[in-house]
Amino acid sequence: MKKLSLTDLSSIETYESQRPTIRQAIMEHKKTRRVPLGPNATLHFEDFRLMHYQVMELIRVEKITAEDDLLGELEAYNPLIPDGTNLKVTFMLEYPDEDERRVQLARLIDIENKILIQIGELDPVYPIANEDLPRSTEEKTSSVHFLRFEFTKEMISAARDGASWSIYCLHPNYQYSNNNLPAQVIASLVNDFD
Repeated sequence: MKKLSLTDLSSIETYESQRPTIRQAIMEHKKTRRVPLGPNATLHFEDFRLMHYQVMELIRVEKITAEDDLLGELEAYNPLIPDGTNLKVTFMLEYPDEDERRVQLARLIDIENKILIQIGELDPVYPIANEDLPRSTEEKTSSVHFLRFEFTKEMISAARDGASWSIYCLHPNYQYSNNNLPAQVIASLVNDFD
């Protein structure tokens, strides 16, 4: 999959003039990239369009124009774009009540390594979690994790051929699965294998 380059970035003024239309399109696109897992976890599958939007929003808010600064942002966000054989995910644990969140994050240490994706009847894929920095301690896990799932050619072929998808969590304190991904979500994720 294509990575972001300076030529993909528009000026702040151009982006600002197109922003309402872009935002609406991105909100619709995000619906095809979000998978709930139980009542308190969501997988947000990242791609080129979403990272382009994130970078443009950051440039807009921070008024970034210097080429070195722009290159720094591309360096930070490009690793979140799939590479053709993987899916990249922002995994979020959401507990609105602060006290409950504190308790649950202490109970869910290592959850980021217990999320699996299975295509058809092939072996499930475990993530490579938080490559940029550790997000769990001995006391608690973070509410946000970055995951990379690497797939074999056989898995990618099965996905392209319409195999079912299952996403599940094997953490002893959070055992949920999602075996009913909408067709538009599966189609969107299969595009990441191009």
